[in-house]
This record gives sequence, structure tokens and C-alpha cells, in this order.
Amino acid sequence: MLINQVKLRPTEKPDLDFFFRFQLDAEANYLAAFTPQDQATRDAYVEKFTRFLRDPAINMQTILVDELIVGSIAKFEVEEKAEITYWIDRHFWGRGVAAAALKKFLLIEAARPIIGRVAFDNLGSQRVLEKGGFVKIGTDYGFANARQAEIAEFIYKLN
Repeated sequence: MLINQVKLRPTEKPDLDFFFRFQLDAEANYLAAFTPQDQATRDAYVEKFTRFLRDPAINMQTILVDELIVGSIAKFEVEEKAEITYWIDRHFWGRGVAAAALKKFLLIEAARPIIGRVAFDNLGSQRVLEKGGFVKIGTDYGFANARQAEIAEFIYKLN
């Protein structure tokens, strides 16, 4: 994947239908681990993310490859601390899309430090964060809805 094929643009409400379909993938959910409980309900999903689109503390971008919507990336805040999240359609895993999108996102999102959290066994996402300059700073444990179990979560930080 050539980095210039990956583009970002501000997320628009019609994009949420794509994001909803992407996050229904069982394998992707397992790796993401920390997912909302009501994610299988389209109306609840769209309502929640429509609120996010109006929140000035959230910078949500749609990831495109050759003008095709393939994922999302966003900065949000938890207790006034910036965190990053991204989701790539599984059909585009392993092609460098997430790493390219993260690199481009960090050029337009100025919040620092910024935290990334990833399930202990999501090696692909760990590599994406590390390629983006994030450094592993710790481990936390939490209940992962997608796995219905408590699991370890690695915490990464970019200053």
C-alpha cells in the first residue's frame, strides 16, 4: 500500500453506515476487545456517533483508499486526556493502511500527549502505534465486552 493512496477527511454522517458494518465483523471485534455493548443495533450506533460528530473535543476522520471508505480514526478525551482510536475494515488489514492513516492523522491533530490503548494480543495494532512513534508505558486490566472477560490492555503514549 502506498501512503499517498490513503487519505483522511472529516467524517460525515453517511460514513457512519460504513463504520457500523465494519464493526460488526466478529474477528475485528475480538481483536478490538473493548467494544460497546450495544454495537449490533444500527440506530443506537448511528445516534451515538452522530453525537460524537457534534462534539468539538472529538476529531473524527474517515479513512479512504482510492476514494473508498475503509475505516475511521479519531481523537477523543477521557478525563481531559487525549486518546486515539481507529478501526480498519478487515479486508484492508496488513496493507499499511492503519499506519499511513495514523501518520497523516498525527499531522492534523495537535493534542499531545496522546494515549493509545490496545488489547495485549492485538499485535497488528501494537505495531501501528509503535510505527507512529507511540511508546508502551504500561498495562491495565479491564472487562472486554467483545470477549466477555477481563483482559490485559497495553497503554501507549506519544508526547
